[in-house]
Amino acid sequence: MQAELAPTAPKPGALPPSYPGGQVARGGQLGLLGNKDFMDTPFNITSYTAKKIEDQQASTVADVVSNDPSVRFTGQTGGILDSFFIRGFPIGEGNLGEIAFNGVYGVAPNYRVFTDYIERIEVIKGPTALLYGMAPNSSVGGTVNIVPKRASDVDLTRITTDYATNTQLGTHLDVSRRFGENREFGVRFNGSYHNGDTPLDNQNREAHVGAAAFDYRGDRFRASLDFIDQEEKFDAPTRPFLVATGIAVPTAPDGRRNVTQAWEWSKIHDNSLLARTEYDVTDAVTVFADAGGGRTQVDRLFGTPTILDAAGNTTSRPDHFKFDIERNVTDAGLRARFDTAAISHAVTFQGSYYTDQLSRGSISGTSVLSNIYAPIARPEQFVPAPATVPKLSDTNMTGIALADTLSILQERLQLTVGVRQQGVKSNNFNTTTGAVTASYDQTALTPMVGLVVKPWNNIAFYANYIEGLSKGDIAPMTASNAGEVLPPYISKQQEAGVKIDFGMLATTISAFQITKPSGQLGVDKIFRADAEQTNRGLEFNVFGEVQPGIRVLGGVTLIDAELTKTNTPSTLGKTPVGVPQVQANLTAEWDTPFAPGLTLVASTAYTGPQYLNAANTQSIPAWTRLDLGARYNTRIYGRPVTLRALVQNVFNTNYWSGVSSFSGLSQGAPRTLLVSLATDF
Repeated sequence: MQAELAPTAPKPGALPPSYPGGQVARGGQLGLLGNKDFMDTPFNITSYTAKKIEDQQASTVADVVSNDPSVRFTGQTGGILDSFFIRGFPIGEGNLGEIAFNGVYGVAPNYRVFTDYIERIEVIKGPTALLYGMAPNSSVGGTVNIVPKRASDVDLTRITTDYATNTQLGTHLDVSRRFGENREFGVRFNGSYHNGDTPLDNQNREAHVGAAAFDYRGDRFRASLDFIDQEEKFDAPTRPFLVATGIAVPTAPDGRRNVTQAWEWSKIHDNSLLARTEYDVTDAVTVFADAGGGRTQVDRLFGTPTILDAAGNTTSRPDHFKFDIERNVTDAGLRARFDTAAISHAVTFQGSYYTDQLSRGSISGTSVLSNIYAPIARPEQFVPAPATVPKLSDTNMTGIALADTLSILQERLQLTVGVRQQGVKSNNFNTTTGAVTASYDQTALTPMVGLVVKPWNNIAFYANYIEGLSKGDIAPMTASNAGEVLPPYISKQQEAGVKIDFGMLATTISAFQITKPSGQLGVDKIFRADAEQTNRGLEFNVFGEVQPGIRVLGGVTLIDAELTKTNTPSTLGKTPVGVPQVQANLTAEWDTPFAPGLTLVASTAYTGPQYLNAANTQSIPAWTRLDLGARYNTRIYGRPVTLRALVQNVFNTNYWSGVSSFSGLSQGAPRTLLVSLATDF
């Protein structure tokens, strides 16, 4: 046996390059497996670049991942939480953030992740328990991973000023420098400030971001340190609507209407830190370690509105909440490449440890009535802040993972196998007495098998079997086995597909099935893990250049979702809450030949009807949205300048945009104008 670096291995620490067109990258970071080219990946992955983020004038990760036909945003425009469905399963709906930062959970800001400090936004579809470990809120439909900006080889000083309807103004500074004899030391700073009225009635938003990234690139040793500080304040923040049982969902109101009172507010402050090191022991063996975490502090006064009738009347009780959320993560491991006979191996071993603690206090106000079509201003309520913020829950997750990618025939045949042992310990507390009300301590093994076959250089057939992991429920007090801890729920995915790289244009066609169990109370009053949801789907993705100067990005996802096991005849075989059958996106860009430097952009999205309840008696209709924009690249006094303009929801369509897994109904955004001017100095 002789160890040697595979000839196709990427430069250590380097990101996969951009694909022609520049909107997506050729590959991405697959957690445990590291960076891989998309043609060598046994999964459906899309990695959006900094160029795509800037050209779209995206404010948060949600703006970018909404370009993916397998992803749908289920948060509320003008709200404090960004959440999604990926392949019909929720991600990020709880109080513990589920967006990975450089491959690990617990570091990215908790509720909304701004794009100021992001180089890549990667969407890996399907369960990823082996690759990233169990998600903090147990999501299984996929993972969103962000890659932070690093100092580039070319020094950069860029100032971007921007405007959004109605009077939201902002400035973003991006500075990059490298130092040292071989420019081995790098510093990247991103800072921004935004303030002003949004398109929604009575709403004002103020936000600041400060992010610093330090890195060292030696011959064998590499290290990085990321700091993030961000704060966002809203006057009149919005929340998804709940809908009273038994009524038809009313027609969507004007997107500018806001039932939140002008005196309701929110403030969320995030701090994040991640240190990372890598050392090449030999040309074929690398050891690595990460350590970091984040803290989120929430202070807010507002309620969740419930629609009471077909006329759109609502009720909402403003509550003054304080949250304190702390997360910490460490991991370490090694990667090695070696040959045994004719087989090349790429092996990764990793141990990881994640903790979080959620503290919460609240005081309730008095319910107020309003209407989605004609919001009613009510007298201001002075609800005091809670005197204490007692601990509500804590969780410890440990993991040991091993994976090996075996390849032969110059990597035309690649087989990846791996397994992770995941341990989960958690406690729920009585916030008055501090006593433990429920305790959880379980372990599970989650395997993965992935296959890539490349009969030709530009065609790859792939397949995978991978499992997701969710914390099992604790039987409720109404059950005869109250307090019993159910084992972790293991979701299972089977997927197969083909990827075709035409050189300038690439496509991925996938077929998948994900089965997710859950708990339910039986007619015999015993709580068991015998409920099940199965999502089967077909995906078509396309990105790149149709011809020089014409770029496309988008695709179609078809999902056949079903409640395959329930103990209620009225829900058995029905469509799960919030899962449409059809989702489609297409963005096209054209570099006009008649005006050099001018690019025209059109983007459209379609989402099919969705149900609000498991019995499928309440639903929202399908919707289609069109965005139109342009950008102009030029030079002024020798400096590169880019002017961008985008009109979202051109026809000002009123629509319900999505449904969360807890039946929260989101209101679509109104017509909004975004304008920005970026200048390099």
